[in-house]
Amino acid sequence: MGLLIGIGLVGFALLGGALFVLLGGASIIGYAMAGEPIATILIDFNRLTRNSTILIIPLFTFAGYIIAEGKAPQRLVAFARASVGWLPGGIAVVVLTTCAFFTTFTGASGVTIVALGGLVYPILRQTYNEKFSLGLLTASGSIGLLFPPSVPLILYAIVAQVRIDTMFLAGIIPGMLILGVLGVYCSGWSFFKKTETTPFDGKVFLRTLWDAKWEILLPFVVLGGYLSGIVTLDEAAALTVIYACVVEIVIHRSISLKVLPRIIKESTVLVGAILIILGIALGLTNYLITLDVPTTVLDWIQSTTESRIITLIGLNIFLLIVGCLMDIFSAIIIVVPLLLPIAEQFGIDKAHLGIIVLTNLEIGYLTPPIGMNLFISSMKFDRSVVMLYRSVLLFIALLLVALVLVTYIPDLSLWLPRVMGKTSAPLF
Repeated sequence: MGLLIGIGLVGFALLGGALFVLLGGASIIGYAMAGEPIATILIDFNRLTRNSTILIIPLFTFAGYIIAEGKAPQRLVAFARASVGWLPGGIAVVVLTTCAFFTTFTGASGVTIVALGGLVYPILRQTYNEKFSLGLLTASGSIGLLFPPSVPLILYAIVAQVRIDTMFLAGIIPGMLILGVLGVYCSGWSFFKKTETTPFDGKVFLRTLWDAKWEILLPFVVLGGYLSGIVTLDEAAALTVIYACVVEIVIHRSISLKVLPRIIKESTVLVGAILIILGIALGLTNYLITLDVPTTVLDWIQSTTESRIITLIGLNIFLLIVGCLMDIFSAIIIVVPLLLPIAEQFGIDKAHLGIIVLTNLEIGYLTPPIGMNLFISSMKFDRSVVMLYRSVLLFIALLLVALVLVTYIPDLSLWLPRVMGKTSAPLF
């Protein structure tokens, strides 16, 4: 009977059924078959809603949508081009950094590709061929997920019960490493191909700096206030919303009050989907823990190998597959609770595990045959998915190099939290 139910749920998922229905159905069936009260799921959901930290997810998400909807992309691209466009590969670095900035605040790489694709793709095509341009833009869509205040970072901290400020600090150096690896490649490619550059103009630099000053100051104002202890994380999230609204609606007037309800609706839909999945998944996770599934998996791994290196290799392969098949929010909610006992057994710090997980899921967005960003780019730029496959392969290889460094050099993730005195102590 259980096998038939399992097959039915898998079939429902393959037919495009809603993930929260699948997770909820699995939880209800599991508790019913085990003779446990189904109300346990509601208890888990209630515990989630009473967690005050949840408030920061809709706030940061809404701020990201406000920034993306305004003309901030144009101002930031113009400033970045005036700043580094004179360097070999400067235009590519402009795209990398601008996309990383927007992915950080939207938390969803697909939004970045859709919002910035029409703006930066023509700029890339002035200097680079189609294959390089498509590959770079598709890869750039997800590289900002490690920078604060990325929603996936926050969500991982909540699920893994790690301090959020620890995760914010842990992601900075690995995020810079990924940007650096891709930036060095783009500069080298441009140097050997002798691509055109934009001559540096001091007047243009100062003008674009002045135009983009409010967006440039945003991370320093918000994160500086939080990390210095002036404001709490909830207050920092609210400050981000107020700041973004004042800049885009009042100062630049790039967003009218008429479109504000639509922006609120779009951001709320995304947040609602995340919270429903998170609440339902908590019930399923607790059921799996009741069945000792994490312990069973851990025993199997220990019977197979006692090598931490081999375990991490297997973990990376597993997470890359998960990143291809699931969106990052669902993957964090479902997979992380099962990985935590394994990480603890092998002495892997929770913050380090989080960076490994998010880096893998970033790459999974690009990985053929069904990486999400591949299909988003295919639709956005009206190119075949096969062409996107070919365009991203080299970028995937570069990201895998960065993943190896992040995985096997824990200090890349842990040094900054340690120096700042933000350990991986539990959040709750």
